[in-house]
Amino acid sequence: MDGREGSAVLTPELAQEIACDIGRIIGFNVLITDRESVVIGCGDRERLGTVHEASSEVLRTRRAATHSAGQAERLRGVRPGISLPIRVGAEAVGTVCLTGEPEEVHRFGLVVQRQTEILLEEAALLRSRLLHERAVDDFVRDVALYDPEVVDAETVEGRATELGLDVRLARTAVLLDARPAPAARPTAAGAPPPPVSRMSLLRTVREEFHGGQDVAGEIAAGRYAVLHPSPGCPSPAERSALLERCALLVELVRERHGVDARMAVGEPGAGAAGMSGSYRDAAAALRIGPALDPAARVFAAAELRIPRLVASAVRQERIRYTGSVLGAVRERADWPVLRETLIAWGEGGFQLVRTAERLGVHRNTLLYRLEKIERLSGQPVREPATALALYLACLADLLDAPR
Repeated sequence: MDGREGSAVLTPELAQEIACDIGRIIGFNVLITDRESVVIGCGDRERLGTVHEASSEVLRTRRAATHSAGQAERLRGVRPGISLPIRVGAEAVGTVCLTGEPEEVHRFGLVVQRQTEILLEEAALLRSRLLHERAVDDFVRDVALYDPEVVDAETVEGRATELGLDVRLARTAVLLDARPAPAARPTAAGAPPPPVSRMSLLRTVREEFHGGQDVAGEIAAGRYAVLHPSPGCPSPAERSALLERCALLVELVRERHGVDARMAVGEPGAGAAGMSGSYRDAAAALRIGPALDPAARVFAAAELRIPRLVASAVRQERIRYTGSVLGAVRERADWPVLRETLIAWGEGGFQLVRTAERLGVHRNTLLYRLEKIERLSGQPVREPATALALYLACLADLLDAPR
């Protein structure tokens, strides 16, 4: 840490806090100056903004100096006591002075000097961490909002390199939505639950995604993104392992923070465009998944390609399509069950055994439902082209259903 960093954190607010706290503990008046010998912290507030002339020599030599009553009278703004340089790195960034008889305060001088330097070093480290966190958040948002017509890919990838990330790696965007639901249960006092601490939740996220090339940041209040290095073409086992990690994280967030979170996993991509595409995949999955399966908490973009394609159509066109394909069948009281059957029929490959297993019903029950749909709609449900049209219409109807 160089002198400029130390000077940046030796603010009047911090100096005043240190002077008052240390002075209260040791029982002596403590005064702190900046590198220009101007008092910026003191238990005696009337001395703030004045010049402590003895500090000029202490700053120049970087050596402590004591001042007797006689010496103090000849110096501007100085009282009997001791003045010590505050060193950060090789540079003196200010002084800390104790008022009192030199012989009496001398024994406290080195302790107060070192304690002040430690506090400044901690403040500098905290500032550095906050700047790093801000850079991480900005990078993650740059990826989320990346537009090649506005920002060069090299600019975004350069920021990744500055954060120590290997831009050659393919990455999968993992989104966490930890915003409390509108109907979140109030506290015992009737007030809404307190907001979740950003840093506290990020620590939980980074526990699960702790690799050296993982980067996690905040996109918006309650929404967090992880850019996780992964193979460009992950195997089914690798996809499953990532989804399991997400399920564990959702459970951790619920246990530690009391939030019923949802997560979504994009498809891997490399470079600024690839990572941004993966983010958009995950964002779409987080938007579409809960509509199709409200009970689920983790969604994979790779499993929602067809629903996403349907959702990309203009809403009015979707409504026209569902109306023309499904007709009056949607007005029946048992339509949710029939719709569930048609969706399972499509996702089960139009096979009786697989569809019955997906629905958890007997094969004869499935046959009864399919015959009923054929009778009501007048369409051959077992004809592949018709079944596919009905499947897409049901997805569109479910996506547009009020929630």
